Amino acid sequence: MRRMPITVVGLAGVALLATGCGGGSSSSAAPSATTSASASATPSPSDSNAPPVRQGDADLVIWSDEKRAAALKDVAAKFGADNGIKVAVQVVATDLQTNFVTANTAGNGPDVVVGAHDWIGNLVQNSAIDPLQLTDPQKSAFVPVALKAVTYKDQVYGLPYALESIALYRNTAVVPAAPKTFEDVVSSGLAAVKAKKVQSALNLQVGQNGDAYHMEPLYTSAGGYLFGTNAQGDYDPKDVGVGKAGSIAAAKKIAALGEKGQGVLKRSIAGENSIALFAGGKAAYLVSGPWALADLQKAGIKYDITPIPGFAGLKPARPFTGVQAFYVASKGKNKQFAQEFVTQAVNTPEAMKALFDAEPRPPAMSAVLDQVSGSNPDVAKFASAAKDGQVLPVIPEMAAIWEPLGKAQAAIVGGADPTKTIESAGKTINAAVK
Repeated sequence: MRRMPITVVGLAGVALLATGCGGGSSSSAAPSATTSASASATPSPSDSNAPPVRQGDADLVIWSDEKRAAALKDVAAKFGADNGIKVAVQVVATDLQTNFVTANTAGNGPDVVVGAHDWIGNLVQNSAIDPLQLTDPQKSAFVPVALKAVTYKDQVYGLPYALESIALYRNTAVVPAAPKTFEDVVSSGLAAVKAKKVQSALNLQVGQNGDAYHMEPLYTSAGGYLFGTNAQGDYDPKDVGVGKAGSIAAAKKIAALGEKGQGVLKRSIAGENSIALFAGGKAAYLVSGPWALADLQKAGIKYDITPIPGFAGLKPARPFTGVQAFYVASKGKNKQFAQEFVTQAVNTPEAMKALFDAEPRPPAMSAVLDQVSGSNPDVAKFASAAKDGQVLPVIPEMAAIWEPLGKAQAAIVGGADPTKTIESAGKTINAAVK
């Protein structure tokens, strides 16, 4: 997404100004006043490329992206009215995690921030967030994998609201039957290309710098792993799997699918075009998440969603399971209200449903997931993929994985020696985490 200005949404005793965004474009809704006060937007620091800071004189400030802000306005307005305070939602469209840590350290950040669960290790390491004060009954209301994702060193740091994972989209007009193995994906996709029904067998985004997130199902099926686990089941940063035997086997599988092999994986397929090309009917398969649904439904393409199958005779393909969550800032101006807002106001079926309506990712609250799955089979399929996936590691050492592994995989797709390339990536990662 292109850089968007920060928009302030005043929500208690002042006028409302909401900004929504979809697909990289923005549209502003007309202001509607809750009182006779006039609406005025605070000038955006991002207009001068300055890092975002807390805006205005609100008692409680929430930082979010555009879609979450639109869903939160009613929840925030009610919380403000119930407690006699002013609540503001600021939209920070880019680099939200980095900007939050910087602003929080300086003491001019928000009280609450919304973001991915794999931020937790970095945020805790920077003392940027506080643990949440949740009761056992509150914890039990969430899908187990969601609660596990926001738990770090035996403490719950985030209130989960959405699950996300990737799965296999299939153009049913081109490939009617669901594949049972990844070899079936390859053979049916290439057959569709040969018959000139599509241009690409599979859109799995690689790009010039790789994409280890989207490659993970193939990497795990062939025996690769990122970090081992200890006796408690937590990720062990001392056990790096990249460069070991399983990762070499996976690298060889990826090479066979690459540009000098079967040509199924290509560096020309990246985040910018993978969904659009599939939506345009130019690919037999797409590996992506629920964020692709809106574009596919708008395009009117016929599709089905199934789990990503593993290689025949090898391990299951295990994509990452991610969670979107609410966090309480460690240096917020009003931490008591921040805790109450997250653990009480957001932690309701009504608020969780509003967040789902703003962007249909599987809800993390079990009751809401059951509610929406009945009328939305796509959500149910992605929820199933998320439950069977592996929780995306939150340990800070995970930051050392993405770039070297992604670049190694992209090079292998392009024809580089798989063994030497993955072993080199492993050495780079091990040096960074020690």
